[in-house]
Amino acid sequence: MIPAAELIQRKRDGAELSAEEIVELVLAYARDEVPDYQMAAFCMAVYFKGLTPAETHALTDAMVRSGETIDLSALGRRVVDKHSTGGVGDKTSIALGPVVAACGVPFAKMSGRGLGHTGGTLDKLESIPGFRIELGSDELIRQVREVGMAIVGQTADLVPADKKLYALRDVTATVDIIPLIASSIMSKKIAGGADAIVLDVKVGDGAFMKTLDEARGLARTMVELGGLAGRRVVCELTDMDQPLGHAVGNALEISETLDTLEGSGPPDLVELVAGAAAHLLALSDLGVDEAEGRRRAVEALASGAGREAYDRWVRAQGGDPRREALPRAAVIRPVPAPAAGYVQAMATTAVGLAALHLGAGRVRKEDTVDHAVGVVCLAKRGDRVEAGEPLAEVHARDETSAAVAVEEIAACYILGDEKPEHRPIVLDVLS
Repeated sequence: MIPAAELIQRKRDGAELSAEEIVELVLAYARDEVPDYQMAAFCMAVYFKGLTPAETHALTDAMVRSGETIDLSALGRRVVDKHSTGGVGDKTSIALGPVVAACGVPFAKMSGRGLGHTGGTLDKLESIPGFRIELGSDELIRQVREVGMAIVGQTADLVPADKKLYALRDVTATVDIIPLIASSIMSKKIAGGADAIVLDVKVGDGAFMKTLDEARGLARTMVELGGLAGRRVVCELTDMDQPLGHAVGNALEISETLDTLEGSGPPDLVELVAGAAAHLLALSDLGVDEAEGRRRAVEALASGAGREAYDRWVRAQGGDPRREALPRAAVIRPVPAPAAGYVQAMATTAVGLAALHLGAGRVRKEDTVDHAVGVVCLAKRGDRVEAGEPLAEVHARDETSAAVAVEEIAACYILGDEKPEHRPIVLDVLS
């Protein structure tokens, strides 16, 4: 192997490394043969000099090769998956999976936990009493065959190089560069074994991608990486300048998922689920186009078939699917509007942080999550409120934390006299 210092120097000077050189470097790092300080230097060189598409593909391939991969071919079907870059109130996957399964398409997804202001799918699922997030590969395949879907945690043996590299990037200020973000996401999706993937890149205040141009750059890179790995990929760019739906917080979001699967979900979440399902059904082996896929997804939501698929799935993973089984906060307090007016905008990241401060998320990976607490945003952008009318509800473990959160959430709302223009939830689609 070429010495790591030489590869760092060449990348620092803007040279393009060969695929073999990148693969050798990443796999050596995964084997602890390259120290953290050298890999940190490499990441910083990449941060300033970038990676070519060929280098980004080689990095992704190396991370996939660093561990086990899931082989879903035994199902004999085209299996679909979905990934979101993370936002506030994003419970789309938990509603989408049952809808897709109800339409007869196998859905298999590996998810992660939340950190900071964005919630994690696994934390939300663990608010369901008894729900088990760890399944072995054989158990995963058996469940998808019998029930139609599974959402599980990523095993330690899946893409270990990415886990190690991400932890290093997180403490060396090298997270937010597109080639490293894209390779991190796509290595996990490729190793997870699905044949077709819908990617949801969030855009706006509550997202990691703040502008549409940044999001398009990430989306194009991920779609290209998926294609090079033989996967069918569609990427949606979706609005995160306000929380998705109304609920922010684990059990609260599961309850809103149930509303959605029972035909009474918030319009933005319903639209996102129906649109993503339309793409996945069109990418599947059903032989339908997106229009027919959407029709079938909407029917699954309206008929209760999606809720029935949810119940089967949750029971298969040991959980209690009843709404009344979800934990509830001891204290619920309204956030009154200071004046009459229209909601002009919301500080989405600040809403997520308020839920985090209540205990709904974690600052450090070892923090404990309170599944019952969170925020319900009763008023969203474009809604009119009267003075004293509740803008939101705070669900807290005690009066002290509730009082603090009420002040935090009140500061998240900007009210005005004019109704703002409607903004669609899906801003663009790339494939």
